[in-house]
Amino acid sequence: MGLFDRLRGDDAPRVAFIGVDGVPYSLLSENEELFPNFAAIADEGTAGEISSIVPPESSACWPSLTTGVNPGETGVYGFQDREVGTYDTYVPMGREVQADRVWDRVQEDGRQATVMNVPVTFPPQRNVQRMVSGFLSPGLEKAAYPDDVRDYLETLDYRIDVNPKLGHQEDKSEFIEDAHATVDARFEAFKHYIEEDDWDLFFGVFMTTDRVNHFLFKDYERDGEYKEEFIEFYQKVDDYIGRLRDALPEDVTMIVASDHGFTSLDYEVHFNEWLREEGWLSFKTDDPEELGDIADDTKAYSFIPGRFYINLEGREPRGSVPEEDYDEVRDQLKADLEALEGPDGNKVVERVVEKEEAFRGDHDDIAPDLVAIPNKGFDLKSGFKADSDIFTSGPRNGMHSFDNTSLYIDTPEATIGDADLFDITPTILDLLEVDYGRGEFDGASLL
Repeated sequence: MGLFDRLRGDDAPRVAFIGVDGVPYSLLSENEELFPNFAAIADEGTAGEISSIVPPESSACWPSLTTGVNPGETGVYGFQDREVGTYDTYVPMGREVQADRVWDRVQEDGRQATVMNVPVTFPPQRNVQRMVSGFLSPGLEKAAYPDDVRDYLETLDYRIDVNPKLGHQEDKSEFIEDAHATVDARFEAFKHYIEEDDWDLFFGVFMTTDRVNHFLFKDYERDGEYKEEFIEFYQKVDDYIGRLRDALPEDVTMIVASDHGFTSLDYEVHFNEWLREEGWLSFKTDDPEELGDIADDTKAYSFIPGRFYINLEGREPRGSVPEEDYDEVRDQLKADLEALEGPDGNKVVERVVEKEEAFRGDHDDIAPDLVAIPNKGFDLKSGFKADSDIFTSGPRNGMHSFDNTSLYIDTPEATIGDADLFDITPTILDLLEVDYGRGEFDGASLL
């Protein structure tokens, strides 16, 4: 029990959640000798593979993980979303998340929450103890609240994110160095505020793991040039998890989780080009730059990752598909997607999810009509260039996966089973003994 507990006379339980963005469970569970601190949590507590959400994209995953509800409730479906009734798009930020975050519920219960580097939290909320916004923040100056947090982080050379452009270089040495510097500063910041011991919920995310996976995962999985550097990076992450665990007071339960899994990438699949070649999509110009350039006879278009929209009359400004034909057109598109094969002869899509299966809530009016979940090796892209090949390769060699998501809970009282991201928020609230209604979440407590 920490000093703060003794001073306040409060023996209420506390939780420290550490996110490891994009870390697959198999990487950790199949290499316990390399990652002894993760193995120790599994041995002394509970660990297992869980499922991500549809679609398994960080901008959608973190809002769902931190609220316990699906994108139809959060209002965030991916890195890019569509304005209702137009072809205009926007990048969702923290204020676009329409459901209560787990730390909002903690604060409303009269307790304190420190939140650091969670994706899709910019600008930082001022109704929490302290917050440093994560992915999509323009920089530290405007991402930290209150000011003394920013001042301290500047002394660490803290950065919101690694520089992903370095990963595009053929020589990955500079990228790897930057990844180490980023995760080092993140650890120092987490440790500092954990040791402040003045919070009830600490919620921090290492996102650099996702970045390293995007550029080095195939090297790990298929014995590539940078396999040793990949493992060394993850050994550092494992060491930092162990040191944070050791720094926690006895009244704190630690949870470590990823938001999706990862696998090797063989082909980037440019679906708007595929739709164009198959007659589903056409453009008004020879050099389209945005969604608004699609032509009136378009029947469908795509957003990343694997989101498909029917160009429906009455919903889209230039909708060409009558409402009475919607089911037939969508069924045909689903069948075409399921039949698509890559250059290697393998099926591109593992399954196609209809919107009614995945999304429920007040914000399902911007939901995709279909979401394709890819087979391993096929990274689903969109874009609106009319001269692209359907299948290409780029500097990234790792991609997100729906399965193989990690969850570690430092208590044997939890049962993971067939859990998914929606179960994490109610589990945290249960551990904190914060009341909630069972019908408020798409998941349930794992205790």
